[in-house]
Amino acid sequence: MAGGGDSTRAIFFALGANFAIAVSKGVAAFFTGSSAMLAETVHSLADCGNQLLLLLGMRQAKRPPSPDYPLGYGKAIYFWSFLVALMLFSVGGMFSLYEGIHKLQHPEPLKQWWWAAGVLVFGIVAEAFSMRACMQEVNKARGSRTLWQWFRQSRQAELVVIFGEDLAALFGLVFALVAVILSVVTGNPLWDAIGTIAIGALLVVVAVFVAVEVKAMLIGQSVDPQREQEMRHFIEAREEVGRVISLITLQLGNEVMVAIQAEMSERQTAHHLAEEINRVERAFKAQFPEVRWSFFEPDLKPQV
Repeated sequence: MAGGGDSTRAIFFALGANFAIAVSKGVAAFFTGSSAMLAETVHSLADCGNQLLLLLGMRQAKRPPSPDYPLGYGKAIYFWSFLVALMLFSVGGMFSLYEGIHKLQHPEPLKQWWWAAGVLVFGIVAEAFSMRACMQEVNKARGSRTLWQWFRQSRQAELVVIFGEDLAALFGLVFALVAVILSVVTGNPLWDAIGTIAIGALLVVVAVFVAVEVKAMLIGQSVDPQREQEMRHFIEAREEVGRVISLITLQLGNEVMVAIQAEMSERQTAHHLAEEINRVERAFKAQFPEVRWSFFEPDLKPQV
């Protein structure tokens, strides 16, 4: 696996949370007649669309190699993850900033604020469940690394996206609830506008960070640095290998391509050399099951 966590489980939890929040906002919009709450319903449904795009990307990434795509379709998930990051930036961040600036210029008192507060509290609970499921998978993948180190080094684009989206959604709902409470307590509707702007800024920042990480994978990154180090140590420990000259890895979704150049321990016939290389590659793929393609270039010890 690219990182060790179950991305599919995290995606389904996020999808369920966003759909539940969309339904709650829709009910509130129906009973209050609030156009703002109706817009929020559409916004949450758009978030559900993000999770469906990730599931589509994961399905496409499993397609077998073809003559046109000899290394498979694993990187398809990077494209869809990058698209979700762009949607988080535009539909989420920029739309919230626009709404906040509009409210700042034309403040309006909150009507039936208890509906908004109730929906936000429910949304926080639902997102907290989704965030908990996501963190369980992230913790499996990150090991002893900090969250920031995992975020920068992870090669699971879909899990990075879900983590960023859940984090932004949870903090955004908290910002919104605080803004509603402050607007009611102070009687000043500007707090609602400030809260909306803060949510927009948060979504934009998270979307940019996620997009930068996914872009690196889309261009072509090596495997997780810790995993690559484990691969190097494994090859160096083989008795058939004298020294690893170079090790090149390429992450392709949940699969990996590896190119190895190594000095062999002994001079031998071509037949025995091929047998040793095959033995090393079999052991290597058994130890690292995510490796689908391996290219081994043998070399000789330098003449003394």
